Formats: sequence, C-alpha cells, structure tokens
Amino acid sequence: MQKKTWIAATAVSAMAVSLAACTPSGDDSAESGAITWAIGGARSQPGAAHDQIADLWNEANPDTPVTVEALPESADEAREQQALVLQAGGSEFDVLGLDVVWTGEYVENDWIVELDDRRDELDAAVLPGPMESASWNGSLWAVPLNTNTGVLYYRTDLVDAPPSEWEELCQVAADLDDSMSGYIGQGARYEGFTVNWLELYWSAGGELYNEDQSEVLFDVDIATEVTSFVAEATQDGCFAPGFNTAMEEESRIAYQSGDVAFMRNWPGPYSLIAEDADSPAHEATAVAPLPGFDGNPGVAAIGGFNNAISAFSENQEIATDFVVWAATDPEVQQILVENSTLPVLNAAYEDSDDPLITQLGEVLQTAQPRPSVPAWNEISLEIQSTIFPAVNGEMDPRAAAEQLAEFLEGTVAE
Repeated sequence: MQKKTWIAATAVSAMAVSLAACTPSGDDSAESGAITWAIGGARSQPGAAHDQIADLWNEANPDTPVTVEALPESADEAREQQALVLQAGGSEFDVLGLDVVWTGEYVENDWIVELDDRRDELDAAVLPGPMESASWNGSLWAVPLNTNTGVLYYRTDLVDAPPSEWEELCQVAADLDDSMSGYIGQGARYEGFTVNWLELYWSAGGELYNEDQSEVLFDVDIATEVTSFVAEATQDGCFAPGFNTAMEEESRIAYQSGDVAFMRNWPGPYSLIAEDADSPAHEATAVAPLPGFDGNPGVAAIGGFNNAISAFSENQEIATDFVVWAATDPEVQQILVENSTLPVLNAAYEDSDDPLITQLGEVLQTAQPRPSVPAWNEISLEIQSTIFPAVNGEMDPRAAAEQLAEFLEGTVAE
C-alpha cells in the first residue's frame, strides 16, 4: 500500500534546499501599492489556501499587500465575474486566477500581459506540462500555481501490477467476480467526460491541433477506434453500469465501496480511500499512469490553476513578482500540498521519499493540458454532443468523429 500521508508529508524541506525563494521583499525597484488576487475554487474561500498564501506574502511585503478576491467555486461562474470586470477595462483585479484552459481566450481578448521575461527562471523550476498550459502561441502569458492530473487507481489485492493497455484492463475485468465491475471514470455528460475521452484519444496517439493551435490534426480513424472501444467496454461490462452518469464523487464512491477494480480520478480521493478502514480498497490501493492503446503510453490531462496579470492592472510589476514568487516559493507550494493540491515544482517530486508523490511526478512528466484555444468551451460542448451519444450506442462512432472533425476545422477558420 502506498503511504496515505502524501498530502501532509511531501518534500518541503527538499524544495527549500533546491530552490531559492523569489520573494521580492526589500526590492527597492518595486512599485508601491496593494494588489488584488481574483481567483475562484474551494481554496479561495476565507481561511483556505489562497488566504494563507496571501498572509505569507503580506508578512514579507507589508508595503505591497495582496488581498484575495474570492470568486465562486464554480469555474464558469468565476470566469464570468472576471470577464465582466475585464470587458469594462476595470483595474479592480491585478492577478487573475485562470483555469488552465482559459489562457488562449484571455490572450485573444487582450485581457492579460505577456510574461516572457520571467520564463527562464520559471522553466528551471516548474514542471513542463503546467508551463505549457500557461503559454499561448509560443509566449508565456501566465504562471502555474498548482497542478492536477488524472491517474489510474487499482486494487493491489486483485492484480499484481497495473495494466499498461486498456485491452489488458478489460481482460482483467472479465475474470473478476460477478459482483464487481472492471472500471469507472467520469462518463457523465459534462467537462469531465471531455477530459476522460481526450485522455483515451491522446493515449491512442491522437492530437487535436498542432503546437500553436493553427492547424487541426484531429484523426477521425483514431477517434472512431477509441469511441468504439468505450461503447463496447460499456456494453460488455468492462466499464461499470454507472459509468455514463458518474462524475468524480460517484466514481470515488464506487471504487471505495469495492464495486470496481479500477478507477480513473484525480489524486485528491486517495487520502479518503486510504483512511476508510471499512473500505475493501483500504490498504489495497495504489495509483499508476493511465493505460494506453497499441503500445502508446497513457496520457493524462493536466488540471489546476495558473495566475495571469490583468492588462488593466496599475501594479503589473508587483503583481508579476507575486505570481512568480507563488510558483517558486517552497512555503507556498507546501501550503498547496497541505490543502490536497499538487505542487508545480520539479523539486517537490524529484527529492520526495513518498512513493505516491514520486509516482505522480512521473505521470505529470507526460501529462498534457487541454488546448487553451479561445473556443475551448464550445469544443468541449461539441465533444459532449457528438462523442457522448456515440459511446452510449445512440450515434455511429465514425459519424460522431467526422462531425467533431468538421467542427474543429471551423475553430481554426474563425
């Protein structure tokens, strides 16, 4: 069994010796003035991680304090509140907490400023995947704060080693007791479905766009193959009966209850499962990279938050120092870890003696962000309106893939 204390016992001491903090305290060139950090999610609520980070900054920088403007926990509602201020050219927000898929939209709307002059110091310290999520058209427009990634949970009392291929996972599932299904992920019709399907598509060698998102690389054959696989796995019982209505919490409950042998989820549920002495998965759970197809390695999606600087901020220099500090300061990253959030620092993974943290660090090396194109929300909805019915037997997989391909071509032509 992996350690259940990964949240509380990561390598802050290792980070401390591996990285120099970038706190700009005492910098005579710094502007004076307070800044406002507008960010949503559960950790922005009063007393949570973002308040703790602000307190740490303010202790060292009393002349340039930061105040947390707690936006709603819902990503859509948080984005809407930021957009209302930015569309009016308001300077109320200096630092903007962005979901990792918002970067392109904010750049195209001229809402945030380029940060390429800080790229070298960040590249040296921060994981490449999160850095990619903060970039657009080859330039850096945000700074990673925390990250997240999809992993495969598996029962160590049922299998000696995690499957490296999806077909292998279903072969194991076929041999399970009739009371147990093989796998559950996030198959309900929402953003989580898009993420789960994209991970499968990427793991079969597919891509949506080229590097600068100027050309569609979508492969109809691969999309058809992956969609057909999910449809068949759902029909033959490899995927649990509740797969197509499950979000993160429903998946966790199914796995924790012993109803499934494998689960795709974020790392957050790990401690809940490990601490549940009544769960069949208690002391019998480990995590691994997601499986792939036909020899291709599994590819997980990256989640998390990045910080960007408002184009309308009157304190951009101070705000930039703050976001770079938040990404590279060991104490900040430890606060995030203690709030069940994955750090973005390479050193946190490289120097950790916690096998779970080490495993997550390996997964993050190959994880990739969803394309941060301005039309991402529309693309995600199109995936849900085409692929979701196809995996549920209500649409031909190839027809769904061809319709999605046509839609993606339209996003480039726009």
